[in-house]
Amino acid sequence: MPFVTAADGAQIHYKDWGRGRPVVLSHGWPLNADSWEAQQLFLASNGFRVIAHDRRGHGRSSQTWQGNEMNTYADDLAVLIDTLDLRDATLVGFSTGGGEVARYVGRHGTARIAQLVLVSAVPPFMLKTEDNPGGVPVEAFDAIRAGSLADRSQLYRDLADGPFFGHNRPGASVSQGIRDAFWSQGLQAGHRGAYECVAAFSATDFRADLDAFDVPTLVIHGDDDQVVPFEVGGKASAARVKNATLKVYPGAPHGITDTHKDQLGADLLEFLNS
Repeated sequence: MPFVTAADGAQIHYKDWGRGRPVVLSHGWPLNADSWEAQQLFLASNGFRVIAHDRRGHGRSSQTWQGNEMNTYADDLAVLIDTLDLRDATLVGFSTGGGEVARYVGRHGTARIAQLVLVSAVPPFMLKTEDNPGGVPVEAFDAIRAGSLADRSQLYRDLADGPFFGHNRPGASVSQGIRDAFWSQGLQAGHRGAYECVAAFSATDFRADLDAFDVPTLVIHGDDDQVVPFEVGGKASAARVKNATLKVYPGAPHGITDTHKDQLGADLLEFLNS
């Protein structure tokens, strides 16, 4: 399996499919690169080189004790991009991966980047604070942390069977296989890395990072996202990023990489070819 070596020696696994202009996919919590497989296969089959990595602490990458926060995640992404010498790349971040992409731009700029995409992403800032009164109360994230310590396996099962894919909505039909894949990928993540990542995606302020976006940007978000609410995530990001394009998926949940994979693939391909 291919790896790149981060600054602290951590091994970051990646999957590199296809040939053409590069597209880099950053996954959500507590998943890994496999969560992108539908989009990676589709885009690689349509003339792009598509790279998806496992964030440190997740999947097949090193389970480090330190570095489970956005600055290091972004620096690891930079190592991947620099080591593979990617240029004119499109960065696509789903959920927590959207934060990783935003922080990459804030720390490393867009010299190697042609386009940016945020999908169900956590920027600009999820946590409710005095200067972010529309955010999500800290108690919601404390509940995730408590669930992780009490019974991590059941937490992932409850998220997959409930809000992540909108399976708790009347009439929803999300396959057992999709829900099992979420649970399985979650348990491949290291306990400490997954636990600390909750703070990374919820309490990191990406507003200044979004202000540094200076390439064409597409924002995609479902308006029934129960994990990263549309008003907190996609709507606010699209309003903040200059000249961003916003695509809203009516009635769509958080996990649109699976529930709306065909629509998402088509929208990504259209943007890549624009």
